[in-house]
Amino acid sequence: MANKKPAAKKAAPQEPITDGLPEVVATKPVVETPKKSTKPKWEIKDRLYYLVGRHTPLTLTIPGKHTRKHALLYFDEETGIQKEIRYATNHDSPFKSEQDGEATLGHIMFRDGDLRVPKTQQNLQKLLSLYHPLKGRIYEEYDPVEEAYDDLELLDLQTDAAVFARDMDIDDAEAILRVEMGNAVNNLSSKEIKRDLRLFANNNPELFLELAQDENVGLRNVAIKATEANIITLSQDQRTFSWTSNGRKLMSVPFDENPYSAMAAYFKTDEGVEVYRSIEKKFN
Repeated sequence: MANKKPAAKKAAPQEPITDGLPEVVATKPVVETPKKSTKPKWEIKDRLYYLVGRHTPLTLTIPGKHTRKHALLYFDEETGIQKEIRYATNHDSPFKSEQDGEATLGHIMFRDGDLRVPKTQQNLQKLLSLYHPLKGRIYEEYDPVEEAYDDLELLDLQTDAAVFARDMDIDDAEAILRVEMGNAVNNLSSKEIKRDLRLFANNNPELFLELAQDENVGLRNVAIKATEANIITLSQDQRTFSWTSNGRKLMSVPFDENPYSAMAAYFKTDEGVEVYRSIEKKFN
């Protein structure tokens, strides 16, 4: 019977010799994802431009090319070059340097305060929307989203003003209307005052809320009533308050400030407190 050789023992795995050095772990290089540009894309669509300001002429023509009188220049920050703007109906670019060959110049005319530019006239749209220096000064581009935001702001103001007007007591209501209407408020009944206050709050909510939250509104009402009662006198130029009885000057109204607001602030000074008390005594 043949002798079986004993099976060879497998050598135990040996730990790598590191000589005390720290183990180096291979890492993958970090690749940064390039950030996408947040610059809004130009949308191909019909556009409407409108004149800003109180007065709207029947027609208004704005400059369409660079001249000594009307500078139409656009500074390109990417290239560091100042480019001359020119509206040429037969070129796609609004920049003169990019208009090769003969150029047919066009007129930019607003009629009844508006200028509608169809999407087929991309050169004129870009000139008006992106590069013309009169944008924001003479005209604006109609933006329905921005218009909706403005409308919401106004609606919020009107809602807040309506709540204030509804809950306001009659004395404060009279005080606010007196600032706006003067002595005409004396001829109104309580119901008429509340009605007119609500109308005022709806038509001019920002000013109404400013007055409603003004702690001086009562003092301002006293100043107006004292003037109407001929206790104090406001000069014709609305710059000086005086005692009616002796003409002694009480105070000067700061430039560009409502005289009754100034008087209300004066009532809160050391000298003004005594004047206020004297007026109250005369009322009583």
